[in-house]
Amino acid sequence: MLEVGARAPDFTLPDKDGNPVTLSSFLGKRVVVYFYPRDNTPGCTRQACGYAAAYDEFKALDTVVIGISKDSVASHQKFAQKHELPFILLSDPELTAIQAYGVWQEKKNYGKVSMGVVRSTFVIDADGVIEKVMPKVKPDTNAADILAYLKG
Repeated sequence: MLEVGARAPDFTLPDKDGNPVTLSSFLGKRVVVYFYPRDNTPGCTRQACGYAAAYDEFKALDTVVIGISKDSVASHQKFAQKHELPFILLSDPELTAIQAYGVWQEKKNYGKVSMGVVRSTFVIDADGVIEKVMPKVKPDTNAADILAYLKG
């Protein structure tokens, strides 16, 4: 997993409407990039709704919020509509950004080992450098924890 002080790997991925979104297009702003396992699962839904509820506060801090999973564009579109998610959701089925950020890792679930996305959040500064890394975040408090960090 990437560490504080590393240059954030650039990526271009499709959003929920199929439009390409490039990380470097947000230079000059802080960006919160959170990686999550799957649309419409209980934890991922609570995490996304936490970011949606706090979205106006992120906007007031001139901070862009981007959620990334390996779900399809169509899945993201349904997820965003169902839960009224106002922030950017990006589809990464090829694991381009997921692997670049080191969040594709071995996971254990009920003794079964598999590869998957470790729920993680990165805060990227206006110059494109990672200023905060939160591995294995809790879905219920992730947005609030990031907001508290951004507010100092």
